[in-house]
Amino acid sequence: MAKQKSYAKIEQDVRHTLRNNLNNAESDEDVKKFFVYAVKDLVEQASEGRIALEYDDIVLDLQYTDGFVLGSALKKDANFMDLWHNSDLPSIVKRMAESGLNRIKHLEEKHPDKTEAKIYPTSSHAGRSFSQRPGKR
Repeated sequence: MAKQKSYAKIEQDVRHTLRNNLNNAESDEDVKKFFVYAVKDLVEQASEGRIALEYDDIVLDLQYTDGFVLGSALKKDANFMDLWHNSDLPSIVKRMAESGLNRIKHLEEKHPDKTEAKIYPTSSHAGRSFSQRPGKR
């Protein structure tokens, strides 16, 4: 059995940034974007710059058991797969995905109208000026 490499130190740094970004996320698309950026950063640091992920190489998705799916191009990358199978990266990425999915659930439960307004602005919200106060003429 091969010795597994641990990237817990890198995880702490990346998760801190991810946590801050998730707290500022206003939509599920923001969450997905921040997740991808965090995983890219994690993998690039863990591989010491030898592996550079593309944006669509990993996707945050509720449909999958672990909350994410690796892209087919990434699965064919021998360097990545060696790093993935001989380290704690799968566990780290799973924890990061859980954080992202929790934020998506929070946004959907607590602020669906705010999220929808940001994604699909309506004429009643767009360009609204408050220079005149209602009720005073």
